[in-house]
Amino acid sequence: MSSIEAGSAGVGTVRDRAVADLKLEVVVIPVSDVDRAKQFYESLGWRLDADIVVGDDFRIVQVTPPGSGCSVSFGKGVIAAAPGSAQGELIVSDIETARVELVARDVDASEVFHGSPFDPAKRISGPDPERASYKSYATFEDPDGNKWLLQEITTRLPGRVDSAETAYATVSDLANAMRRAAAAHGEHEKRTGEADPNWPDWYAAYMVAEQKGAELPE
Repeated sequence: MSSIEAGSAGVGTVRDRAVADLKLEVVVIPVSDVDRAKQFYESLGWRLDADIVVGDDFRIVQVTPPGSGCSVSFGKGVIAAAPGSAQGELIVSDIETARVELVARDVDASEVFHGSPFDPAKRISGPDPERASYKSYATFEDPDGNKWLLQEITTRLPGRVDSAETAYATVSDLANAMRRAAAAHGEHEKRTGEADPNWPDWYAAYMVAEQKGAELPE
């Protein structure tokens, strides 16, 4: 079979061919008051990248959440959707710490919960009992009602992180990863019954595997 196979509708499907990198750069959200939205997101500690005005009918503001490779834009004349209709997701390494920080910045964040992030009737108070990745959440809204979901992730799904590029976006993320490695290493030493003089190597292997979603060392 060639590298191009016929699809069900007679359209060729490309296989075994290099795919260009497609990196999500910006998400556009609708707001009713640009200055109010700008003040809100800056108050969260998000970096202001640009505020461009062109005439009376166009303005675009771009901000970036700490540690994020993707930015958020809003403004005047940039999107036709109704203000408050957007929903986004923000990843954190410690859901409880992230919520405390939001509240300290006068944001009306929800309590931490597990269960369904989409159906309020199926939410259970508190983080996931096992603190499993992808299972603990909190929410908040901007002044227009655009909704943001915080989701705690410490161990990525396999393949989610490039095996050749393991990195931490912030000092906080790195510190939290080291704490998890320390706790796991403590259990490792309990099982072996002796101190591990090569703990730096064990920490490094654990942290890299956690980032890539690979099997964790025991």
